[in-house]
Amino acid sequence: MQTRFIMVTGGVISGVGKGVTTASLGRILKEYGYKTTLIKIDPYVNYDAGTLRPTEHGEVWVTDDGGEIDQDLGTYERFLNENLSKRNNITTGQIYKAVIDRERAGGYLGQTVQFIPHITDEIKNRILQVSNGYDIAIIELGGTVGDYENIPYLFAFKSLEREFGADYTASVLVTYLPVPGHIGEMKTKPTQQAIRLLGQEGILPDFIICRSKKPLDKERKKKIEAFANIVSEHIIAAPDLDTIYRMPLYLEEQDIGKKLLKHLSLPLRKQPDWSGWKQLVEVIEKPKKHIKVGVVGKYVSIGDYCIADSYLSIYQALMHAGAQARMGVDITWIDAQNSENNNQGLNQLDEFDGIIIPGGFGSSGVEGKINTIRYAREHNIPIIGLCYGMQLMVVEWARNMCGMPDANTTEIDAKTPYPIIDILPTQKVILKDSQYGGTMRLGAYKADIKRESVVYDLYKRKTISERHRHRYEVNPKYIDILEEKGILFSGQHVRADGTKLMEFIELSPTVHPFFVATQAHPEFNSRLGAPSPLFYGFVKACYDKKNHNFSIARVHGIAKKECVLF
Repeated sequence: MQTRFIMVTGGVISGVGKGVTTASLGRILKEYGYKTTLIKIDPYVNYDAGTLRPTEHGEVWVTDDGGEIDQDLGTYERFLNENLSKRNNITTGQIYKAVIDRERAGGYLGQTVQFIPHITDEIKNRILQVSNGYDIAIIELGGTVGDYENIPYLFAFKSLEREFGADYTASVLVTYLPVPGHIGEMKTKPTQQAIRLLGQEGILPDFIICRSKKPLDKERKKKIEAFANIVSEHIIAAPDLDTIYRMPLYLEEQDIGKKLLKHLSLPLRKQPDWSGWKQLVEVIEKPKKHIKVGVVGKYVSIGDYCIADSYLSIYQALMHAGAQARMGVDITWIDAQNSENNNQGLNQLDEFDGIIIPGGFGSSGVEGKINTIRYAREHNIPIIGLCYGMQLMVVEWARNMCGMPDANTTEIDAKTPYPIIDILPTQKVILKDSQYGGTMRLGAYKADIKRESVVYDLYKRKTISERHRHRYEVNPKYIDILEEKGILFSGQHVRADGTKLMEFIELSPTVHPFFVATQAHPEFNSRLGAPSPLFYGFVKACYDKKNHNFSIARVHGIAKKECVLF
């Protein structure tokens, strides 16, 4: 079967919700029985998202095969409940680098290399490679249709339309309808302008998805219908919702799946079953019980605004675990710097049922995180450490329980007498040549789990795989003394050269109700209906702590089947 292509573009403003819309369309078409893949095009010249500041661009998503991607790919994976490749992300930097490298190697046989056809052909070829073997490929184009850097991608999509025909392609414009406060009326003029700009590239939208605070009314729909010259049934309302997971259900109420299939000349392969999805969405929207979790990080604000996108996957993983446990998770984002020299800031941690120390790079807020870890450990507050968070939990243990008051990570203090966290010797050789990317542990790595551990009781598996994005490791020289003082390294990855890398740490439940950390990012593998076992166990522990009835047997007794609903 020839692949069908759906191009999703945005109008009026960025951040309008194209990623959630694209993910929702992918989930809907999958529910109709079609093998669907999603592709994100980022028109920036960066090669990937690995060097982008989280406060500027949001969280960096990591794929199993080691890609550092825009966070929209994470939304795709969570909605599809499938792992995607780094090839599913295309950037302008990748396109131009490939063309220039090919030119330098003589790949064009002396031709003059030009924007058209060489750049646009490279874009088209990458789309075709990624979509090979799929029934439908949905391609999201970042930014808005008026951005000049999007021109080559729109040209490439038009080329796909010419090659395969209108029945094999669909253009979906996601646009925003503002309601200016001084007018109090929803305005369609910005959407009309977006349609005009898209038309300048030879593309007319087949579907228009109208994002707005409130649902689209008939009058506005008529205006858009007249200007866009498309049938009103293809103008779809997409108002703000309480949770993004309501979006595919809302779109399906307007039969968008059937309408897309009809436009693409595809039959209905099966009737969707949304019962499990609906059940979890209803828990998220109207939970009957709640817990409070504090996330102590460094990427929590920019200017006058608090941002959660830096830790989007943690937020989502908590939502998944809470929905599965039939409870709401109220999250507070805490700036780690507020706890560096502020005991009052630490005392405020008592209001939370659990604490998360997320990943990050650099020295900002580190001492605040370490102070938070000690407070949570000494006051029996359930805590998870992720990546850098695990490293700092090991540093805190070394400082306060192992007689190493100056213990640190060499990322912060290169001259520390106790380099508990350090670059391994093989990595140091690579760093001498300034090949910083080559020292990163990126993508999925397997870990062997000790049977007598909390982590094993949560995952119910001897070997697990989680995704990584870090450079520093627990220094093997200090593992014995750290364990002698009571900490357990409950999971490890063994490299091909025999080097053992510490993946999980924990304290015995006789010492602390829930003190677990991982060098990985299990939040990247969490899905609605299939939450991360680590986050699920944490949420359960938080609820037991809140109700003063913590029993480690309950955490240990979490069966694997509890973590998979559909």
